[in-house]
This record gives sequence, C-alpha cells and structure tokens, in this order.
Amino acid sequence: QAAGVKKNFSYDHGAIIRGDSTRKEIALVFTGHEFGEGGDFIDSLFLKENIQASFFFTGDFYRNESFSPLIKRLRRRGHYLGAHSDRHLLYCYWSNRDNLLVTQQEFIFDLADNYTAMARHGIEANKASYFLPPYEWYNDTIAAWTSRYGMQLVNYTPGTLSHADYTTDTEKNYRSSETIFKSILDYEQSKPAGLNGFILLMHVGAGPKRTD
Repeated sequence: QAAGVKKNFSYDHGAIIRGDSTRKEIALVFTGHEFGEGGDFIDSLFLKENIQASFFFTGDFYRNESFSPLIKRLRRRGHYLGAHSDRHLLYCYWSNRDNLLVTQQEFIFDLADNYTAMARHGIEANKASYFLPPYEWYNDTIAAWTSRYGMQLVNYTPGTLSHADYTTDTEKNYRSSETIFKSILDYEQSKPAGLNGFILLMHVGAGPKRTD
C-alpha cells in the first residue's frame, strides 16, 4: 500500500525513483502499451527463476484481447499489475515539465479508465496503488494529483539505458540491446551501492521495427 514517505527511498518530483540503496535488492519493472511480444518469454523465464516483477500496463494494453492470456498468467503467478494511464497521455512538455498538457479532470478520467480496464481482469484498485506515469514523464502536480487519490507515483532509477529498449532500428536515439545491457553492468560495477534498491525499467514489447 502507498502511504507516506518510505525510509531510505529516493524521490524525484514526488515519485519514488529508488528503493533502499543499502539493501541488495532490485525491482524489475516492465511497462506496456501497444506492444507485448516479449511477454511470454519474460513470463516463462521468471517462472523458471522464481522471480517476481512489476508490470504497469495502459488501459489499451489491458483491453487488448491478444494480451489477455499473458495478463492472466502474470496475475496468477503473483506479479504486481499496475496502471500506466489509459491512453498513454503525455502529461507535460518535454522542454518544460512544469507546463501541463492535461487538466486535472482529464488526468483523473484517464486514470479511472485505466483502473476500469484493470478491474475486468480482477485487479482491485486498492491493491494496485503504485502508478507509473506514461512516457515516464511527469511533474510535481501530477504527483500531487496521484497522491490526492490515495496512490503513489513511481518511476525508474536514472543512470542506465534500460528504458531505451523501446527504440527502433531507424531512430536517431536507437540503443542496441548490447549497449543497454553494458550500461547496466557498467553502472553496477562503477557505483558504490551498485544496483541496490534500483528500479530497473524495461518494456514488455517494442514492436517489429526493433529487430535485435
């Protein structure tokens, strides 16, 4: 349950961005909106290795019938299933995050629709109070609105390229899987606390335009 400031956690603009860096624990987090082709592999690997992870999906993802079997298995195996907005809205400008692109009403209605889609899979809102913003981009106002409705904003820990696994081959910001993996190992080996308390975010799918 989301309640108050967590001891030894790191925050940014009201969102939890790292757990306790004194503990040798890592949170594996996956988001999904349009694509989910990695889901079956991730699910089977985590089952084999007895790993628990968190999955934050949009309402569009939860409503996509082709993803229903995966969602059902993830829920049955005890993974955390949370919200990632209903339609994957951009909340604020990239160039100036203080300037909002949504009203409070638009934000709340969109998030409510996300939870409605989750409810159809048996996911209760009061057991899914951690919310990961779309595009992993937000500001203090979004965090305050989230908190007002009894939820806690969470985001990835900066420092690696794990979140760049959505980039496709022809994009200028493309990062290969090898480059991404190396960035994670480099961080772990170069920082005193390594990946302790890390929230490592990846995507459950990137679509056919990412070929590696």
